[in-house]
Amino acid sequence: MIDRLRQIEASYDAVVAEMATPAAANDPARVQALGRELSRLEPMVTAIRAWSAVRDELEGTRSMAHDPDEEVRAMAREELAALEAREQAIDRDLRRLLVPRDPNDERDVILEVRAGTGGDEAALFAGDLYRMYARYAERRRWKFDLISVSEGGGGGVKEAIAEIAGQGAYSRLKFESGVHRVQRVPSTEAVGRIHTSTATVSILPEADEVEIEIPDRDLRIDVYRSSGPGGQSVNTTDSAVRVTHLPSGLVVAIQDEKSQHKNKAKALAVLRARLLELEQARQAEERGDQRRSQVGSGERAEKIRTYNFPDDRVTDHRVGVTVHNLPGLLEGDLDRLIEPLAEADQAARLAQIGADDAS
Repeated sequence: MIDRLRQIEASYDAVVAEMATPAAANDPARVQALGRELSRLEPMVTAIRAWSAVRDELEGTRSMAHDPDEEVRAMAREELAALEAREQAIDRDLRRLLVPRDPNDERDVILEVRAGTGGDEAALFAGDLYRMYARYAERRRWKFDLISVSEGGGGGVKEAIAEIAGQGAYSRLKFESGVHRVQRVPSTEAVGRIHTSTATVSILPEADEVEIEIPDRDLRIDVYRSSGPGGQSVNTTDSAVRVTHLPSGLVVAIQDEKSQHKNKAKALAVLRARLLELEQARQAEERGDQRRSQVGSGERAEKIRTYNFPDDRVTDHRVGVTVHNLPGLLEGDLDRLIEPLAEADQAARLAQIGADDAS
Protein backbone atom coordinates (compact mmCIF):
# COMPACT_ATOMS: atom_id res chain seq x y z
CA MET A 1 0.00 0.00 0.00
CA ILE A 2 2.76 2.46 0.96
CA ASP A 3 4.67 1.62 -2.23
CA ARG A 4 1.55 2.23 -4.30
CA LEU A 5 1.00 5.63 -2.66
CA ARG A 6 4.60 6.64 -3.35
CA GLN A 7 4.22 5.61 -6.99
CA ILE A 8 1.08 7.75 -7.32
CA GLU A 9 2.87 10.80 -5.85
CA ALA A 10 5.83 10.21 -8.18
CA SER A 11 3.49 9.94 -11.19
CA TYR A 12 1.75 13.16 -10.20
CA ASP A 13 5.06 15.03 -9.84
CA ALA A 14 6.19 13.68 -13.22
CA VAL A 15 2.98 14.89 -14.93
CA VAL A 16 3.30 18.36 -13.35
CA ALA A 17 6.93 18.55 -14.49
CA GLU A 18 6.12 17.44 -18.03
CA MET A 19 3.28 19.95 -18.38
CA ALA A 20 5.81 22.72 -17.69
CA THR A 21 8.10 21.63 -20.56
CA PRO A 22 8.15 23.45 -23.95
CA ALA A 23 7.71 20.11 -25.75
CA ALA A 24 4.35 19.51 -24.05
CA ALA A 25 3.23 23.11 -24.55
CA ASN A 26 3.68 22.70 -28.32
CA ASP A 27 1.69 19.45 -28.48
CA PRO A 28 -2.07 20.06 -27.93
CA ALA A 29 -2.88 16.35 -27.83
CA ARG A 30 -0.24 15.75 -25.17
CA VAL A 31 -1.41 18.71 -23.10
CA GLN A 32 -4.95 17.34 -23.21
CA ALA A 33 -3.80 13.86 -22.16
CA LEU A 34 -1.64 15.28 -19.34
CA GLY A 35 -4.53 17.44 -18.14
CA ARG A 36 -6.79 14.39 -17.90
CA GLU A 37 -4.10 12.47 -16.01
CA LEU A 38 -3.57 15.40 -13.64
CA SER A 39 -7.32 15.57 -12.92
CA ARG A 40 -7.30 11.85 -12.18
CA LEU A 41 -4.26 11.94 -9.86
CA GLU A 42 -4.88 15.22 -8.02
CA PRO A 43 -7.64 14.03 -5.62
CA MET A 44 -5.55 10.96 -4.75
CA VAL A 45 -2.41 12.99 -4.07
CA THR A 46 -4.37 15.45 -1.90
CA ALA A 47 -5.71 12.52 0.15
CA ILE A 48 -2.29 10.84 0.33
CA ARG A 49 -0.67 14.00 1.69
CA ALA A 50 -3.49 14.53 4.21
CA TRP A 51 -3.09 10.89 5.29
CA SER A 52 0.69 11.32 5.71
CA ALA A 53 0.22 14.54 7.73
CA VAL A 54 -2.28 12.97 10.14
CA ARG A 55 0.00 9.95 10.63
CA ASP A 56 2.87 12.28 11.54
CA GLU A 57 0.59 14.08 14.02
CA LEU A 58 -0.45 10.74 15.50
CA GLU A 59 3.17 9.73 16.02
CA GLY A 60 3.92 12.95 17.93
CA THR A 61 0.72 12.74 19.99
CA ARG A 62 1.38 9.11 20.95
CA SER A 63 4.75 10.12 22.38
CA MET A 64 2.94 12.73 24.52
CA ALA A 65 0.78 9.94 25.96
CA HIS A 66 3.80 8.83 28.03
CA ASP A 67 4.56 12.28 29.40
CA PRO A 68 5.07 12.39 33.21
CA ASP A 69 2.53 15.22 33.46
CA GLU A 70 -1.01 13.82 33.83
CA GLU A 71 -2.52 16.95 32.27
CA VAL A 72 -0.37 16.49 29.14
CA ARG A 73 -1.35 12.79 29.00
CA ALA A 74 -5.07 13.67 29.27
CA MET A 75 -4.74 16.22 26.48
CA ALA A 76 -2.88 13.64 24.35
CA ARG A 77 -5.67 11.08 24.84
CA GLU A 78 -8.28 13.57 23.60
CA GLU A 79 -6.17 14.49 20.58
CA LEU A 80 -5.47 10.83 19.83
CA ALA A 81 -9.18 10.00 19.66
CA ALA A 82 -9.81 12.87 17.22
CA LEU A 83 -6.74 12.09 15.10
CA GLU A 84 -7.53 8.38 14.90
CA ALA A 85 -11.09 9.14 13.74
CA ARG A 86 -9.69 11.52 11.14
CA GLU A 87 -7.14 8.94 10.00
CA GLN A 88 -9.89 6.35 9.52
CA ALA A 89 -12.01 8.78 7.49
CA ILE A 90 -9.06 9.72 5.25
CA ASP A 91 -8.14 6.04 4.91
CA ARG A 92 -11.68 5.23 3.68
CA ASP A 93 -11.58 8.10 1.18
CA LEU A 94 -8.13 7.05 0.02
CA ARG A 95 -9.16 3.44 -0.58
CA ARG A 96 -12.16 4.67 -2.58
CA LEU A 97 -9.93 6.94 -4.65
CA LEU A 98 -7.47 4.12 -5.26
CA VAL A 99 -10.13 2.08 -7.05
CA PRO A 100 -8.98 1.99 -10.69
CA ARG A 101 -11.14 4.39 -12.67
CA ASP A 102 -12.36 4.05 -16.20
CA PRO A 103 -10.18 6.50 -18.17
CA ASN A 104 -13.26 7.48 -20.20
CA ASP A 105 -15.35 8.53 -17.18
CA GLU A 106 -14.96 12.29 -17.69
CA ARG A 107 -15.65 12.21 -21.42
CA ASP A 108 -18.79 13.44 -23.13
CA VAL A 109 -20.97 10.84 -24.82
CA ILE A 110 -22.38 9.85 -28.17
CA LEU A 111 -25.73 8.12 -27.51
CA GLU A 112 -27.15 5.77 -30.13
CA VAL A 113 -30.60 4.17 -29.72
CA ARG A 114 -31.88 1.69 -32.32
CA ALA A 115 -35.12 -0.25 -32.58
CA GLY A 116 -34.58 -4.01 -32.41
CA THR A 117 -37.02 -6.89 -32.83
CA GLY A 118 -40.71 -6.09 -32.66
CA GLY A 119 -41.56 -3.85 -35.62
CA ASP A 120 -43.49 -0.68 -34.79
CA GLU A 121 -43.57 -1.58 -31.08
CA ALA A 122 -39.76 -1.71 -31.04
CA ALA A 123 -39.62 1.70 -32.72
CA LEU A 124 -42.03 3.13 -30.13
CA PHE A 125 -39.87 1.69 -27.34
CA ALA A 126 -36.68 3.12 -28.90
CA GLY A 127 -38.40 6.51 -28.91
CA ASP A 128 -39.32 6.08 -25.23
CA LEU A 129 -35.70 5.30 -24.35
CA TYR A 130 -34.37 8.23 -26.37
CA ARG A 131 -36.70 10.63 -24.55
CA MET A 132 -35.79 9.04 -21.19
CA TYR A 133 -32.10 9.86 -21.76
CA ALA A 134 -32.96 13.39 -22.90
CA ARG A 135 -34.91 13.96 -19.67
CA TYR A 136 -32.19 12.38 -17.56
CA ALA A 137 -29.63 14.72 -19.16
CA GLU A 138 -31.91 17.66 -18.33
CA ARG A 139 -32.07 16.55 -14.66
CA ARG A 140 -28.26 16.35 -14.55
CA ARG A 141 -27.96 19.76 -16.26
CA TRP A 142 -26.07 18.21 -19.16
CA LYS A 143 -26.25 19.54 -22.70
CA PHE A 144 -28.26 17.26 -25.00
CA ASP A 145 -27.97 17.78 -28.76
CA LEU A 146 -29.74 15.70 -31.38
CA ILE A 147 -27.38 14.59 -34.14
CA SER A 148 -29.62 12.39 -36.25
CA VAL A 149 -33.02 10.73 -36.08
CA SER A 150 -34.74 8.23 -38.37
CA GLU A 151 -38.45 7.98 -37.63
CA GLY A 152 -40.32 4.67 -37.46
CA GLY A 153 -43.95 3.74 -37.72
CA GLY A 154 -46.58 5.04 -35.34
CA GLY A 155 -44.45 7.93 -34.09
CA GLY A 156 -41.56 5.71 -33.04
CA VAL A 157 -37.85 5.90 -33.80
CA LYS A 158 -35.80 3.50 -35.92
CA GLU A 159 -32.54 5.15 -34.90
CA ALA A 160 -31.62 8.25 -32.91
CA ILE A 161 -28.13 9.63 -32.27
CA ALA A 162 -27.36 12.43 -29.82
CA GLU A 163 -24.41 14.09 -28.12
CA ILE A 164 -24.56 14.44 -24.34
CA ALA A 165 -22.01 16.82 -22.78
CA GLY A 166 -21.52 17.40 -19.08
CA GLN A 167 -19.44 16.48 -16.06
CA GLY A 168 -19.30 12.71 -15.60
CA ALA A 169 -21.65 11.96 -18.51
CA TYR A 170 -19.86 8.76 -19.51
CA SER A 171 -19.31 7.64 -15.90
CA ARG A 172 -23.09 7.55 -15.39
CA LEU A 173 -24.38 6.49 -18.80
CA LYS A 174 -21.84 3.77 -19.64
CA PHE A 175 -24.00 1.23 -17.79
CA GLU A 176 -26.81 1.76 -20.34
CA SER A 177 -25.07 0.00 -23.26
CA GLY A 178 -26.80 -3.20 -24.27
CA VAL A 179 -30.18 -4.63 -25.24
CA HIS A 180 -33.24 -3.23 -23.46
CA ARG A 181 -36.40 -5.37 -23.54
CA VAL A 182 -39.98 -4.15 -23.14
CA GLN A 183 -43.11 -6.14 -22.33
CA ARG A 184 -46.42 -4.33 -22.85
CA VAL A 185 -49.79 -4.54 -24.57
CA PRO A 186 -49.78 -2.54 -27.84
CA SER A 187 -52.59 -0.03 -28.28
CA THR A 188 -53.58 -1.90 -31.48
CA GLU A 189 -53.89 -5.26 -29.67
CA ALA A 190 -57.60 -6.14 -29.36
CA VAL A 191 -57.32 -9.09 -26.96
CA GLY A 192 -54.76 -7.59 -24.60
CA ARG A 193 -51.84 -9.89 -25.34
CA ILE A 194 -48.44 -8.81 -24.06
CA HIS A 195 -45.84 -8.26 -26.79
CA THR A 196 -42.08 -8.34 -26.25
CA SER A 197 -39.86 -5.96 -28.20
CA THR A 198 -36.27 -4.77 -27.91
CA ALA A 199 -34.09 -1.74 -28.53
CA THR A 200 -30.32 -1.45 -28.49
CA VAL A 201 -28.48 1.36 -26.71
CA SER A 202 -24.84 2.23 -27.37
CA ILE A 203 -22.93 4.71 -25.20
CA LEU A 204 -19.71 5.82 -26.89
CA PRO A 205 -17.10 8.05 -25.21
CA GLU A 206 -16.60 11.08 -27.41
CA ALA A 207 -13.16 11.51 -28.97
CA ASP A 208 -11.34 14.81 -29.53
CA GLU A 209 -10.15 15.78 -32.99
CA VAL A 210 -6.53 15.82 -31.87
CA GLU A 211 -6.96 12.43 -30.22
CA ILE A 212 -8.47 10.58 -33.18
CA GLU A 213 -6.96 12.17 -36.25
CA ILE A 214 -8.49 10.93 -39.50
CA PRO A 215 -6.46 11.68 -42.66
CA ASP A 216 -8.55 12.95 -45.58
CA ARG A 217 -7.28 10.07 -47.72
CA ASP A 218 -9.08 7.64 -45.37
CA LEU A 219 -12.46 9.28 -45.98
CA ARG A 220 -15.01 9.19 -48.76
CA ILE A 221 -17.59 11.94 -48.35
CA ASP A 222 -20.81 11.84 -50.37
CA VAL A 223 -23.43 14.59 -50.35
CA TYR A 224 -27.02 14.03 -51.41
CA ARG A 225 -30.52 15.38 -51.01
CA SER A 226 -32.20 14.70 -47.66
CA SER A 227 -34.97 12.12 -48.04
CA GLY A 228 -36.90 12.69 -44.81
CA PRO A 229 -39.46 15.35 -43.93
CA GLY A 230 -38.04 18.74 -43.15
CA GLY A 231 -38.49 22.46 -43.29
CA GLN A 232 -37.78 24.81 -46.11
CA SER A 233 -34.67 23.72 -48.06
CA VAL A 234 -33.88 20.65 -45.89
CA ASN A 235 -34.93 18.20 -48.62
CA THR A 236 -34.46 20.53 -51.61
CA THR A 237 -30.67 20.94 -51.45
CA ASP A 238 -27.74 18.53 -51.29
CA SER A 239 -27.20 19.02 -47.56
CA ALA A 240 -27.15 15.39 -46.36
CA VAL A 241 -23.70 13.91 -45.81
CA ARG A 242 -22.51 10.30 -45.82
CA VAL A 243 -18.99 9.74 -44.48
CA THR A 244 -17.27 6.42 -45.16
CA HIS A 245 -14.09 5.51 -43.30
CA LEU A 246 -12.29 3.44 -45.92
CA PRO A 247 -9.87 1.46 -43.67
CA SER A 248 -12.61 0.23 -41.31
CA GLY A 249 -15.66 0.38 -43.56
CA LEU A 250 -17.60 2.40 -40.97
CA VAL A 251 -20.34 4.58 -42.47
CA VAL A 252 -22.10 7.54 -40.83
CA ALA A 253 -24.91 9.40 -42.59
CA ILE A 254 -26.36 12.63 -41.19
CA GLN A 255 -29.10 14.73 -42.81
CA ASP A 256 -30.88 16.56 -39.98
CA GLU A 257 -29.27 19.98 -40.44
CA LYS A 258 -29.90 22.34 -43.36
CA SER A 259 -26.16 23.02 -43.52
CA GLN A 260 -23.94 20.51 -45.28
CA HIS A 261 -21.00 21.65 -43.11
CA LYS A 262 -22.93 21.02 -39.88
CA ASN A 263 -23.99 17.58 -41.05
CA LYS A 264 -20.39 16.75 -41.95
CA ALA A 265 -19.11 17.94 -38.55
CA LYS A 266 -21.70 15.81 -36.75
CA ALA A 267 -20.90 12.77 -38.88
CA LEU A 268 -17.18 13.11 -38.15
CA ALA A 269 -17.88 13.40 -34.39
CA VAL A 270 -19.84 10.12 -34.47
CA LEU A 271 -17.16 8.48 -36.60
CA ARG A 272 -14.39 9.51 -34.19
CA ALA A 273 -16.35 8.07 -31.26
CA ARG A 274 -16.83 4.75 -33.07
CA LEU A 275 -13.14 4.61 -34.04
CA LEU A 276 -12.12 5.34 -30.42
CA GLU A 277 -14.35 2.47 -29.26
CA LEU A 278 -12.73 0.11 -31.79
CA GLU A 279 -9.22 1.19 -30.78
CA GLN A 280 -9.90 0.78 -27.06
CA ALA A 281 -11.41 -2.68 -27.67
CA ARG A 282 -8.30 -3.64 -29.67
CA GLN A 283 -5.97 -2.43 -26.90
CA ALA A 284 -7.97 -4.32 -24.25
CA GLU A 285 -7.72 -7.50 -26.33
CA GLU A 286 -3.96 -7.05 -26.75
CA ARG A 287 -3.59 -6.69 -22.97
CA GLY A 288 -5.62 -9.83 -22.49
CA ASP A 289 -8.07 -7.76 -20.47
CA GLN A 290 -10.81 -10.35 -20.13
CA ARG A 291 -12.13 -9.26 -16.72
CA ARG A 292 -15.86 -8.80 -16.68
CA SER A 293 -17.30 -6.96 -13.71
CA GLN A 294 -20.56 -7.72 -11.98
CA VAL A 295 -22.38 -5.14 -14.07
CA GLY A 296 -21.54 -6.92 -17.31
CA SER A 297 -19.36 -6.13 -20.25
CA GLY A 298 -21.54 -3.54 -21.94
CA GLU A 299 -21.66 -5.68 -25.08
CA ARG A 300 -24.32 -4.49 -27.49
CA ALA A 301 -25.81 -8.01 -27.70
CA GLU A 302 -26.16 -8.35 -23.93
CA LYS A 303 -29.75 -8.15 -22.61
CA ILE A 304 -29.37 -5.86 -19.62
CA ARG A 305 -32.84 -4.72 -18.57
CA THR A 306 -36.55 -5.52 -18.88
CA TYR A 307 -39.32 -2.89 -18.74
CA ASN A 308 -42.57 -4.64 -17.79
CA PHE A 309 -45.55 -2.31 -18.24
CA PRO A 310 -48.37 -4.60 -16.99
CA ASP A 311 -46.54 -5.07 -13.65
CA ASP A 312 -45.17 -1.49 -13.54
CA ARG A 313 -41.62 -2.67 -12.88
CA VAL A 314 -38.14 -2.48 -14.39
CA THR A 315 -35.54 -5.15 -13.65
CA ASP A 316 -31.82 -4.78 -14.29
CA HIS A 317 -30.55 -8.33 -14.83
CA ARG A 318 -26.89 -7.55 -14.09
CA VAL A 319 -27.37 -6.69 -10.42
CA GLY A 320 -30.84 -8.17 -9.87
CA VAL A 321 -32.39 -4.81 -8.96
CA THR A 322 -36.10 -4.21 -9.56
CA VAL A 323 -37.76 -0.79 -9.26
CA HIS A 324 -41.35 0.31 -9.73
CA ASN A 325 -43.03 3.47 -11.09
CA LEU A 326 -42.01 2.78 -14.68
CA PRO A 327 -43.54 6.06 -15.99
CA GLY A 328 -41.32 8.00 -13.55
CA LEU A 329 -38.26 6.15 -14.81
CA LEU A 330 -39.11 7.05 -18.40
CA GLU A 331 -39.39 10.68 -17.26
CA GLY A 332 -35.69 10.59 -16.41
CA ASP A 333 -35.66 9.21 -12.84
CA LEU A 334 -32.85 6.89 -13.87
CA ASP A 335 -30.52 7.21 -10.88
CA ARG A 336 -32.57 4.55 -9.08
CA LEU A 337 -30.96 2.03 -11.43
CA ILE A 338 -27.65 3.73 -12.16
CA GLU A 339 -26.63 4.03 -8.48
CA PRO A 340 -26.75 0.25 -7.76
CA LEU A 341 -24.83 -0.37 -10.99
CA ALA A 342 -22.15 2.18 -10.08
CA GLU A 343 -21.85 0.66 -6.58
CA ALA A 344 -21.54 -2.85 -8.01
CA ASP A 345 -18.89 -1.66 -10.44
CA GLN A 346 -16.90 -0.01 -7.64
CA ALA A 347 -17.20 -3.14 -5.46
CA ALA A 348 -15.88 -5.26 -8.33
CA ARG A 349 -12.94 -2.91 -8.81
CA LEU A 350 -12.18 -2.95 -5.05
CA ALA A 351 -12.29 -6.75 -5.10
CA GLN A 352 -9.84 -6.71 -7.99
CA ILE A 353 -7.44 -4.55 -5.92
CA GLY A 354 -7.68 -7.10 -3.09
CA ALA A 355 -7.01 -9.96 -5.48
CA ASP A 356 -4.03 -8.14 -6.98
CA ASP A 357 -2.64 -7.39 -3.51
CA ALA A 358 -3.06 -11.02 -2.44
CA SER A 359 -1.20 -12.27 -5.49
